[in-house]
Amino acid sequence: MSPRKIARHSYALVSLGCPKNLVDSERMAGLLQLDGYRWVSDPDGAEVVVVNTCGFIGDARRESHETIREILQLKKRGRVGRVIVTGCLAERDQGRLLKQYPQIDQLLGVFARDDIALAAARLDRGEVDPRGLFRPAPSRPLPDGHRRRLTLPHLAFLKISEGCNRLCSFCSIPRMRGPYASKPVEQVVAEAEELAADGVRELVLVAQDTTFYGLDLNGKPQLAGLLERLQKVEGLAWIRLMYLYPMHVTEELIRVVAGGGKVLPYLDLPLQHINDDLLKRMRRRVSRAETEQLLDHLRERIDGLVLRTTMLAGFPGETEGQFEELLDFVRCQRFQRLGGFAYCQEPGTAAAELDGQLAEAVKQSRRQRLMAVQQEIAFAWNASWVGKRMDVLLDRHITGQKDAWVGRSYADAPEVDGQVYVTGEGLAPGTIVPCEVVAAQGYDLVAVAER
Repeated sequence: MSPRKIARHSYALVSLGCPKNLVDSERMAGLLQLDGYRWVSDPDGAEVVVVNTCGFIGDARRESHETIREILQLKKRGRVGRVIVTGCLAERDQGRLLKQYPQIDQLLGVFARDDIALAAARLDRGEVDPRGLFRPAPSRPLPDGHRRRLTLPHLAFLKISEGCNRLCSFCSIPRMRGPYASKPVEQVVAEAEELAADGVRELVLVAQDTTFYGLDLNGKPQLAGLLERLQKVEGLAWIRLMYLYPMHVTEELIRVVAGGGKVLPYLDLPLQHINDDLLKRMRRRVSRAETEQLLDHLRERIDGLVLRTTMLAGFPGETEGQFEELLDFVRCQRFQRLGGFAYCQEPGTAAAELDGQLAEAVKQSRRQRLMAVQQEIAFAWNASWVGKRMDVLLDRHITGQKDAWVGRSYADAPEVDGQVYVTGEGLAPGTIVPCEVVAAQGYDLVAVAER
């Protein structure tokens, strides 16, 4: 591969990991543009390439390392000017990452995110030291305004807090993201108004623990009050809630979700397991009885509720009987959406030191069995929609097909759930159209727009 002319004051950004990391990427992209840098979609030929990494679990770290190596190879061949590595892996490994990859020009920790334009300017002037910049977690989250969004024009993620106080035994997030810190309500509303003015129709609220929002501000959960304010933002049509911890689901929150406004009756409630002994080993601070009581109450109060959850298979010490208990629970609860993961032994976490670590083959087998149970449930729920009406938010036109679109219903969070394939004349992306469901195809639906 021959050297390529590098475009002056151009930048490319590779964003890895979760939607919360994506918000950080969009903020960095916006700051670079405010400083006069020009966005290019392909890293090949960019003067500055930012790699925003994920360090959550082994697979995510491997992807981050592979991406760093790919971009550094482009730099070695003269096809990239400077490489800046940011995000959770940078925060987690710090100097070890610079030692492993001495070709990295600048390493920014999670809370040095807003120094991205300063770092690019320093490199432009030939200033190479210090190569690592890390800042302590601020008492209030960094602002996320003035973003260059990398999502669909009508979709945006809005981060309402930073960090986590839960200290689950399997999770390393608090080490990388610090303690929980809520954004003030006015700041969240202002960022939502900016996004709505930019054409956003669906707003997805994200945090490490959404239901904890506000507890660090005045000792009381404030998610319900925040949602009432956000429902007044003009232009928004859908507000979706992700990452709700089972604790602190208040009656006020249930009332808002059940109210039939812009807040969708869709709750992402990661449970991880249901066996009481394993929940204690995970440090989840919730019991099976409390979980079942909450699920019953939510379904009783919220019409049309769609529940999404995640489950962890193969946690240290999990017996076959405890895993069968989890499978029976999933069969009984019939979650419309469920993600299954095999436990990953994370260095530095309490769970990594527990006895009863299971073989990888056992963990993967249990995950596959879990997802086989869930697949039957999800397919049956989809099939129950055939012949019924639903509103669909159109995401994009299907290239090469006339009057064919891909969208999502209220039951489909972006990236993690299914899709709805829609046919109809005179449609446009970013609009919500009433449709009749005519077929189910696995995790997806097929619908015809109503005239």
